[in-house]
Amino acid sequence: MNVFPETPSGPRATADVPIRYEDITQDGRFRLEALSNALGETVWKGLLKDHPGNAALRAQGIVPILTRYLAHGTSGPFPMSPTIRSAGTFEFTHSISPTTGEVDRLLLRMWVELFGPTGRTYGPAPEEAGTLTLAGRVFAEHVLTKPFGPPADRKVVRVDGPGLPGVPEARSVWLPPAEIMTLPAEARFLEPAPSHDPLAIVFGLCHTDSNQHVNSLVYPRLFEEAAVRRFAALGRTKPVLARLTDVGFRKPFFAGDRASIVLQAFAEGGRLGAVGAFVPEDPTAKPHAFLRMVFES
Repeated sequence: MNVFPETPSGPRATADVPIRYEDITQDGRFRLEALSNALGETVWKGLLKDHPGNAALRAQGIVPILTRYLAHGTSGPFPMSPTIRSAGTFEFTHSISPTTGEVDRLLLRMWVELFGPTGRTYGPAPEEAGTLTLAGRVFAEHVLTKPFGPPADRKVVRVDGPGLPGVPEARSVWLPPAEIMTLPAEARFLEPAPSHDPLAIVFGLCHTDSNQHVNSLVYPRLFEEAAVRRFAALGRTKPVLARLTDVGFRKPFFAGDRASIVLQAFAEGGRLGAVGAFVPEDPTAKPHAFLRMVFES
């Protein structure tokens, strides 16, 4: 699943990432949601906490807002352990508007890889038990913005300050969130059109975080459950686990908001998958988040 942007040669850090018992499934694979913890431990704490650019952003009211989250998990198996080792890096970049040719976004991009000893919590140990193996990887892309400023001043295309040389030299291609739903050429849909998941969503405080909106990891969690329901409705009842998730965020939901998931199942090289979006209760409103998810049995 070579879908990750190329990792830059920048500052790197390692960290021990705490693991919960429920982060590992019955067959020894990591749930994708668990991999995201490495971003905080490795990049935010290990590299950005004392970075002069981070202080400069805060002083100017600029916040990196997550707009894309991509995670991939391997087959393992891995035993339960208190921590798993991670290594990561980050890069400030800019993107260019395809219509004007000018800088239209400043981005903070992060990469982490997680490694754990092969093994099983219960049962016979595999032959390669104890060998340090790739457990998964995560890519996160943030757009620099001023979320608490007047609407006309929220867009950021230049930041001057220690560790932030105006416009970052590195350039990256911005992927509009809706394009995440584009299928690879070898994939085929299992149903003629997208449809609404039968379970309506009412977001509560349990779904939120300190950013005052629904937490980013809530979306793939709910989407995976909806995809499993859809597979079962299509007669695909073999247990599967999400091994790749790609999420594009356009706009957050808040506590009290109502939404639904529109999705369409597909097959790709013997694997099941689904693409879809979180749509608000208002049928005239645009989707808030777009997802593509690939599963393995």
